[in-house]
Amino acid sequence: METIGREKPCEASFSGRRMRWAMKWANDTSDGLLRRPTKIAALLLVSGAFAAGGFAQAPVLVSHGPVDIHVGAERIAEYLPRLTGRRVAVVTNQTGMVGRTHLVDTLLAQQVNVVNVFAPEHGFRGEADAGEHVKDGRDARTKLPLVSLYGANKKPTPEQLANVDVLVFDIQDVGVRFYTYISTLHYIMEAAAENGKAVVVLDRPNPNGFYVDGPVLDRAHTSFVGMHPVPLVHGMTVGEYAGMINGEGWLKGGLRCDLFVVSCTGYDHDVMYQLPVRPSPNLPNMSAVYLYPSLGLFEGTVVSVGRGTEQPFQCIGYPGNPVGQFQFIPRSMPGAKDPPHSGKACTGIDLRAFGSFQSRMERRVRLHWLIGLYREAPDKGTFFLANHFIDKLAGGTDLRERILRGEDEDTIRASWQPALQAFMKVRSKYLLYDDFQR
Repeated sequence: METIGREKPCEASFSGRRMRWAMKWANDTSDGLLRRPTKIAALLLVSGAFAAGGFAQAPVLVSHGPVDIHVGAERIAEYLPRLTGRRVAVVTNQTGMVGRTHLVDTLLAQQVNVVNVFAPEHGFRGEADAGEHVKDGRDARTKLPLVSLYGANKKPTPEQLANVDVLVFDIQDVGVRFYTYISTLHYIMEAAAENGKAVVVLDRPNPNGFYVDGPVLDRAHTSFVGMHPVPLVHGMTVGEYAGMINGEGWLKGGLRCDLFVVSCTGYDHDVMYQLPVRPSPNLPNMSAVYLYPSLGLFEGTVVSVGRGTEQPFQCIGYPGNPVGQFQFIPRSMPGAKDPPHSGKACTGIDLRAFGSFQSRMERRVRLHWLIGLYREAPDKGTFFLANHFIDKLAGGTDLRERILRGEDEDTIRASWQPALQAFMKVRSKYLLYDDFQR
C-alpha cells in the first residue's frame, strides 16, 4: 500500500433500585434538578464508570482547540496524476465534499474521465433509510450512471467494472464497526483485487477516532454490519482501515488490492473532529455521532433510539418503559419511513446534552443504559428481538448472554480486555497519524 501525506508515525415513585439506575441516565445538569428524584445530572450519569481497566479512558476533555485539517479529497495534486487518462469510478455519497463542491464535480472540472458512481447504504445523496433498497439510476446533475452497492448488490460485479481502471473511495465514516461504510470499503477492495483494478482512498478524520473500545467481533458472526475481527469502536480512519484489510489478508482468498491512500494533514487521533456534513440521515449532529456506538446496540432490542423524531440516536425509550420521563412519538419522515413504534408514545431518556458534553470527556462504549433498561423491562423475554440482531451488532452472543445472566458493566468490560489488547497491537501497524494519549 502506498500512502501520501503521512506526517507522523504512527421520578418520585421509583423504587430504590430503579432510582440507582435512573441516577445514571438523565441528562439535566442544573443544581435544582439534582435534588429531584426523577432527574439526575449528567455528571452522575457515569457514577462508578471509571473503575474498569483496559482501553476505556478516564475522563479527559479531548480537544486541541482549532486545528487546520485538510482531508484527502482536498489534496488534489496528490491523486490527480493517478486518475488522469484513466477511466474512473467514484465510490461516494453526500459526504464526499471538497470544500463546498462535491468530489464528483471537482473531478469532472479537472477533466477526469468519471464513468460512473457507486453509492453505499443511504444512496448517493444520503437520503435513503437504513437498510432500504437503493435503485440504480443516473445522477440528475451530472447524468452519470449511479450503481447501488446495497441490498443484493453489495459488491461490484466484473461487468460493472469492465469500463473502470481506478476506483476512488471517499466516504465519511464514524469509526463504528456496524456502520456499514467500512463493509462497502471491503467489497470495493475485494472486487478491485479480483478484477485487476486500482483503489484510491481519500482519507477523512474519524470523529470517534480518539478511543478504542467494545467487544471484538467473533468471526462466526460475520455479517454486513460486522465483517472483521475489530472492536465495536476501532479508532481508525478509513485509510488506516483499508490498510489493515489489505495487510491482514481479510479479502477473500487472502488477496491484496492495489491500494493508494491520500492521508489527511493536520489530524491525529486526539483531535475532536467536527463533521461538516451529516454522514447519514439519522446522525444529524455530533451528539448523535458520539452516542452512536452505545445506542446502536439498542437496535437489536425493543427500545427506540429516536428514529422518526428530531433527535435520532439522542434518546432511548419504548411504550411502557418504566424508566425516565422523556416522551417522544416516532413518525414517518425522510430517512425513517417506518421507524420502530411509529405513532406510539415512547417513554425514556433524553440524552442530547449528554452526547454533546459528557461524550467528549469519556472514551468508552456505555453499557449501563442497555443493562439498566433490560433489568427494569416489564417483559424481559421480549426485550431482545427474536431475530437476535443484537448478536450481529455486538459481534457475537457473549454480550447478550452476559446481560441475561445479570453481569454488571465492569464484569462485562473486563471480559473484553484480552481481545482489545491483541487488536491494539494489530491496529498499531496501520496507523497513519499519531495515536490518542492513553
